[in-house]
This record gives sequence, C-alpha cells and structure tokens, in this order.
Amino acid sequence: MPSPFPGMDPYLEHSELWAEVHSRLIVNLADFLGPQLRPKYRVAVEKRTYTDLSDAALVGLPDVAVVSRRSTPNQNSSTTSSTATVLTQNEPVTVRIPMPEEVRESYLEIREIGTGAVVTAIEILSPNNKRAGVGRQAYSRKRLEVLGSFTHLVEIDLLRGGKPMLILGERPPGDYNILISRSDKRPLAQLYRFGVRARI
Repeated sequence: MPSPFPGMDPYLEHSELWAEVHSRLIVNLADFLGPQLRPKYRVAVEKRTYTDLSDAALVGLPDVAVVSRRSTPNQNSSTTSSTATVLTQNEPVTVRIPMPEEVRESYLEIREIGTGAVVTAIEILSPNNKRAGVGRQAYSRKRLEVLGSFTHLVEIDLLRGGKPMLILGERPPGDYNILISRSDKRPLAQLYRFGVRARI
C-alpha cells in the first residue's frame, strides 16, 4: 500500500525522532545542493548553540503538600476521619529542578568560494524555534540579522505544532511552510504552503 503521506510524514514530528530527522535532512540537503552549486559556491553546515532548560522546568510543583493522617488503633472507628495536615519544615518534599541543557541546531550556509561571503542561509525549523523560550529567541535574532543583510533566507518549517515564525498579513491555509526571502525583493517574500497529504 502506498504511503498516505507522500510528502512529510507527520509521525516524524515526535520529539524523540525530530533531532535525528533534522540532522539527516540537513546533511542530505547539503549533499544534494553541493554538486549543483560548484564551482562558484559551496555548502557549509553550521551550528547554533545555546543553553536551555529541560522540560522539567515546565512542570509545576506545589510549595506545600497536604497529606492524609491515618487513624490510630486507640481512635473510635465512629469518630475516625481523614484530616488534612500541612507538612512541617522538618519534613522534606521531593521536587524536580530545571536542568540546563546545551542545544545545538544545525543550519546551512551557501558561501561564495572566492570571497567566503554567505549568499544564502537555509534553516529547517526545530520545535524549540516554534515555542516560547531561549530557542525561539536565538533563532529570531538570527532571522532578523539575515533579513537585515544581503543574504537570502530559505526557511523550511516541517512542523505542524508550535507558533509559526512572523510574517505580515494573513497566512494562507496549510500544514507546512517554505519561505524564500530574496534580499533584493524584501520586504516581499514567497511563501509555499503544503497540506499533510501533499508532495512537497
């Protein structure tokens, strides 16, 4: 039976799989583009690194715990009831604390061989880029830097979840985005939209 997803398989968006999918896409894209760009340009795989807090930081834990007191054998069963008691300061409560995690995100740069100048940046978005936090801030800074330069930007979003990157005006319907921003056409850019069952 042919795959119902001839384009992007939505099961690959799972958090346990996406890091590997992202790495393979970056390497395969570099291998595919390299021979087509020679001898004038080359494709460089670059990395953006930042420190983020693990998902443990997103889990809320109470400041005070309430526990049930069990009845003692001397208490009359007719008057026994569960009562709430607040833990004293001498009794520790097990909690989770946010752990710093080093995040590395790969992206591609197409560079002119003669000068080393970056002519195009190619980004494949990750979940961290599409949710509030350090990852989105780091990518947003990079995006603004590219958009304010003479470098072209290709932004590939193969994730249905999260908040899409900013564009002005109404976004047409679709599950996936590919944004192509040519430096000489800004502020105009081309946005390609694909449904989950469409070939990209």
